[in-house]
Parts: sequence; structure tokens; C-alpha cells
Amino acid sequence: MVKNIFTGALQTGNLSRLALCMSVAVGAVLAGTPAFAVHRRPETRSSQWGTVQKAPGQVSAEEVIRIAESQIGVTENAAGGGTPFQSWYMSSPRAAETAARDGSTLQSYANAPWCAMFVAWVGEKAGARPTIGWDSYTVTWARWFVANRRWGTVPRPGAVVFFAWHTRSISGIDHMGLVKQDNRNGTITTIEGNTDDGRVEERIRPTSQVVGYGYPQYKP
Repeated sequence: MVKNIFTGALQTGNLSRLALCMSVAVGAVLAGTPAFAVHRRPETRSSQWGTVQKAPGQVSAEEVIRIAESQIGVTENAAGGGTPFQSWYMSSPRAAETAARDGSTLQSYANAPWCAMFVAWVGEKAGARPTIGWDSYTVTWARWFVANRRWGTVPRPGAVVFFAWHTRSISGIDHMGLVKQDNRNGTITTIEGNTDDGRVEERIRPTSQVVGYGYPQYKP
């Protein structure tokens, strides 16, 4: 079971080590303007820190899964940081937006829980950020998929999966990852960052722990 990172999430006004494994834009969704909505014209240019992004429907689920699998074994340091996913996120303009939104600082991401940052990094490297999204707070990310009508309960390869250990509500989401396959026996195979061991791992999870799935717009 993964580290519980929901306790006290927004009570301090800061994104602490216990609050940061979760979010693409709760502030934006609550304002009624989801960030990087799937129907919006996507970014197609690279920047000093990013990868060229492709339009929704131009990246396959297989490509995303392959990139996620390539990171299996990456491990955090003793302080809970030191991963390429945290470093990349801190350098991105999205980090400045989410830090301002949540009353935090860029440095707070250095040793923060990174399951969401891992999924965001995979989407960036695949060129699929406009349809996968990016953030640090899982609850926001799930709400973004809901707002864009790309949310459901059926596991599909490449779907973004959201877990909760004690509730089935979006507001109680604790963790997220990517679906590799539906095992059709009440379990799914996933690739996740920030597991109990502080690693990127392939896991088999019971679907009873799943709150829902976000569906990026992949190549048919």
C-alpha cells in the first residue's frame, strides 16, 4: 500500500510532504476553467525545459506505457526527493502556477510525494501533456478529467488511475498511476511512482481501491 499523503492536505496552507502527491488544476476547475482542457487547442511548441507536445489523438497508449516502464526502479533518496520527476516539475511553469494556487513554494516540491509528478513527467516525455495533464495534486487532476468529460470506471491501457484507501470519493483520492492492463479478474496492472518503497514500480491493484479513471485522448 502506498504512503498516505492526504492527511492534513490543505489545512496548513502549504503543500507539505503529506499533501503533495495529489493534482491538473483544482483552482482552475473550481473557477470553471480547467487548465489544458482536452477540447482546447494544444501546445505544439517546445520550450527551454519541455518536450514538443502533440495534439490529442497523436500519441498512443502504448507509447505512454513504454515511457512509464522505462522508469521502473527509479528510487527517491532518504529525504523523499532526488527523482527526475520532482526536478523536472520544479523547473516547469506549471509548478509556479500550482505553488501560487496552493500557497506553497517551488522548493516544497523537492522532497514531496511525487506520484502525480511522475505521471505528469511521463505525459510530458510522450508529448501528450495536453491530453494527460500535469499537476502535483491528485484530487485536482481527477476533477479536471471530470470537467472535460473524460472520466469513467472502466480500466483501459494508458488511463490515469486514481486510488483511495478509505473512501470512493474524488475528494478522498490518495494516489495515482497509469493503467498497463485490465487483468479481468478484479485487478489491474499499473505503473506507479512514489510507492511504499519510494520507487517507480509495476503493481497489481484490486479495482476495489479505484475511485475512477481519467481517459487521455490517445491515437486509435
